[in-house]
Amino acid sequence: SNPFEVKVNRQKFDILGRKTKNDVGLPGVSRSKAIKKRNQTLLREYKEREKTNVFKDKRFGEYNTKITPEEKMIRRFALERQQNYGKKNIYNLNEDEELTHYGQSLAEIEKLNDIVDSDSDTEERGTLSAELTAAHFGGGGGLLRKKASSEPQVEEEEKPKSRKELIEEMIAKSKQEKQERQTRRESALELTEKLDKDWKEIQTLIAHKTPKSERKDKEVEKPKPDEYDMIVRELGFEMKAKPSERLKTEEELAKEEQARLQKLEADRLRRMRGIDEEENKKRPSHMSADDLADGFILDKDDRRLLSYKDGKINIENEEEKEEEEEEEEGEEEDNENEEESQEESASENEDDAADNHSDLESDLESEEEAAGNKEEKKHKANENKSQNMEKLDPKREAAKSELPYTFAVPESYETFKSLLSGRTVEQQLIILERIQKCNHPSLAVGNKAKLEKLFGFLLEYIGELASLDLPELRTIDKLVLPLYNLCQMFPEAASDSIKFILRDAAHDLEALIEVKGRATFPGLDMLIYLKIVSLLFPTSDFWHPVVTPAFMYMSQLLTKCRITTLQDVIKGLFICCLFLEYVSLSRRFVPELINFLLGVLHISLPKNQAQGYTVVHPFTPVGKNLELLLVRDKEDLKSWEKQNVPLSIVTRLKETSRTEINHIRLSCLALCFDLIKKCAALYESLPSFHEIMHPVRILLTQHVPVHEYPEKMQEWYHSALKELENKVKHYTPLICEKKKPVPLKQYTPKIVKVLEFGRKQASSKKEQERKQLIQRHKRELKGAIREIRKDNQYLARMQLSEIMERDSARKRKVKELLGSLATQEGEWKAMKRKKWKN
Repeated sequence: SNPFEVKVNRQKFDILGRKTKNDVGLPGVSRSKAIKKRNQTLLREYKEREKTNVFKDKRFGEYNTKITPEEKMIRRFALERQQNYGKKNIYNLNEDEELTHYGQSLAEIEKLNDIVDSDSDTEERGTLSAELTAAHFGGGGGLLRKKASSEPQVEEEEKPKSRKELIEEMIAKSKQEKQERQTRRESALELTEKLDKDWKEIQTLIAHKTPKSERKDKEVEKPKPDEYDMIVRELGFEMKAKPSERLKTEEELAKEEQARLQKLEADRLRRMRGIDEEENKKRPSHMSADDLADGFILDKDDRRLLSYKDGKINIENEEEKEEEEEEEEGEEEDNENEEESQEESASENEDDAADNHSDLESDLESEEEAAGNKEEKKHKANENKSQNMEKLDPKREAAKSELPYTFAVPESYETFKSLLSGRTVEQQLIILERIQKCNHPSLAVGNKAKLEKLFGFLLEYIGELASLDLPELRTIDKLVLPLYNLCQMFPEAASDSIKFILRDAAHDLEALIEVKGRATFPGLDMLIYLKIVSLLFPTSDFWHPVVTPAFMYMSQLLTKCRITTLQDVIKGLFICCLFLEYVSLSRRFVPELINFLLGVLHISLPKNQAQGYTVVHPFTPVGKNLELLLVRDKEDLKSWEKQNVPLSIVTRLKETSRTEINHIRLSCLALCFDLIKKCAALYESLPSFHEIMHPVRILLTQHVPVHEYPEKMQEWYHSALKELENKVKHYTPLICEKKKPVPLKQYTPKIVKVLEFGRKQASSKKEQERKQLIQRHKRELKGAIREIRKDNQYLARMQLSEIMERDSARKRKVKELLGSLATQEGEWKAMKRKKWKN
């Protein structure tokens, strides 16, 4: 009826023949209907949410006839355990299952409420009866009340007894009970003795053993143990794993090693000085009768020698003795022997003094005798000393020849060199090992910096050994191990030292090129440094702060150093071997390596055959160094045998004969063939392998005079050539792809049935039903969500109204209380004012 409550749903288009729904809506009416409905349904459920007026039998399977009673009981027990599983109180830590023992609760057993009833006299000894304790400690009242409650009739007839009578009666009763127990015990003892005696008489008649033969027949065969029982018994007797000791840390191991070396050094110094270990041990001068023999010895004997001289106590001798001991503490073996003789004479003086307390006149005689004995003892001690010195002389010499066990890290290279010079290789290794162990970084603060310096000193020492006229390569080989250990401990310091050497070498190379226009190969020390780099650092990394500069330096050596002598060829081949070692894992392509091997083949050819191919710098197609590896002597060719070219030959080529030089040339050529074979195996996976090795293959097949070489050289040649020719190509040349041309797409018109505007596109019946169901589901879902949201809002309003009602009631009551208190206070003040006025 109210036009403002009407909502008109207008449509954009009026379509003829379509029935429209909900053209006009009444939101107020629908809202009131919804509230009324919720008041009748949802509000009633909300108010009765905690009330029940129906009894339901919730026992599991009570009316299910398919389940047996046993299954019902088991299932009910399981459900009960599940209900009681969760803790009711999160703060109660003891709310666990009730533990039982033989059906009794452990909590009840722990209360110790057991009443022990025993008639034995031994158990009741020292205890008092209940009547006695009640009489003495309870004042007698409890006992009288107990008597009164238990015997009401007797109390009516008899008079109540006094305290004294009750105590006497109890004493008499306890004595009577004790007497009865004693008689029962004696009678039981007599009966057992009689029974034993009768049993012994009967036992002789009963005891009759059957013979062994009959017993064997009657014995039943014992069942053999099962395999499972045997395995179980074996497992029972197996050894159990024992706990091992904890693994020690690096610091603990370093401290133990330092302590061990210090002890060995102290023993060596003692042997070198000739001090005997047994004499150095302290022994007690006197063994007391009360000695515990536990090995405990006082550092100093503070007892005073009691002696009399001219009727007075003599203490001066002891004081002089103490002063002598203090002066002679720092001296060597001679003084120690004298101290022993003095201790012996002092012990004799003690004995004499103990015997001479009774007679003072015999004191002088005993002193003279003691002085004579002292001189004899000194003479014997000197003889023993000379004999001991003769025995200790070889020990001293052996100790002097031994290496010290503790070393300090040298502060300069000169001291380091003096420490190792004149020593064998084994001794040098031992010295370096002991320096590292005695100065481990975990033992002191400055040891790390000292050992970092030691790495530089050792590196310089190796370079000096390599630059000698006769290089000590074996010594260098042994010294690489301590160098590697130091590099593992201090990798940054080691990399800095080697980078410094490489930087200096590269600057020297550039300076030579600027001054002379060409460079020469470095000395043997630099080549050994390059070899050490491959041993200390990983060479397979894409970039490394030490290996990469070394790599660049070696490539510069192979491209910028002229080949003028046989020594240069040997050094260049050594660098080629290093290159192969560097790239063995990473398989990195090194063009300088292939060019140098091509140049080595070029300088082994005669001049008339060195045409038709190109060589790269530092090799030239013409020049005086063209036939550097060519051997024309047939006798030298026949007598040659394959052998490794030692690196030390570089320093002594001038002293060798012509035949040996020719043999070295042939060995260099064989090494070149071997390196070509290794390069082919290393780079076979490269797509451009055949193009890279094409110049080498041309040189080997068309220019090298194979027939002039010895048989072994020909074998090396053929193996290298076979390795080059057997590789398969890993790519196909780029050509145009041949296939049938793709025809152009022909766009044929697609005919689609035109339907009415606004309707869904026509499809099959199943698809239409499916789409209708999806649409209906969406609509119902939205309606359900809307209704749930409205229900929640309605409940929230109900709860808020309840809270506001409670708050208003509370406020009203508080207001009434405050008003009554105010009136009461006003009345009290009025009474007070009246009182003051009166």
